[in-house]
Amino acid sequence: MTTATKQAKSRTLYQLRYETPLGTYILVSSDSGLACVKPEDQGFPDLGRWVKESGEFGEGGVHNAETARQLDAYFAGELKDFDIPLDMIGTDFQKIVWKQLTAIPYGETWSYGEMAAAIGKPTASRAVGHANGQNPISIIVPCHRVIGSNGRLVGYGGGLPRKQALLALEGASTQQQPLL
Repeated sequence: MTTATKQAKSRTLYQLRYETPLGTYILVSSDSGLACVKPEDQGFPDLGRWVKESGEFGEGGVHNAETARQLDAYFAGELKDFDIPLDMIGTDFQKIVWKQLTAIPYGETWSYGEMAAAIGKPTASRAVGHANGQNPISIIVPCHRVIGSNGRLVGYGGGLPRKQALLALEGASTQQQPLL
């Protein structure tokens, strides 16, 4: 049984499909906060039978509805900082990395090495990269803002074209050649 599945057992989770300019995303929340935002074609952590479909404003939909509202504003260029309670499912190390991701300012990028140094583990850039890749809440916990030390786009579960589109929306510059 995975860590995510064990942690999910004690929660009722609600799922909502959300349309974005980058395709359909799946929002998953608990009564405590947002647990997952992933492109539908990427899938999300194995939460299995603990996930229920929710209406946008129905039972359990309050965090999904607020997430959708804030994402609408983000994609319209009207929101730079999200204010949504999070209920992240992961290891302690992953949660430290994910919290640090939220410190990367809108429109800026950090390297995996900068992330490792920021959490006090300067030699752990690979571990940071792995934790970054396991981030269950894309966009809001901005793993797309982490790039290679050479300034190029590397590793993004939602696909490099989405990463590039998100960074372009935020006005961040990278060394990457156009992908779209």
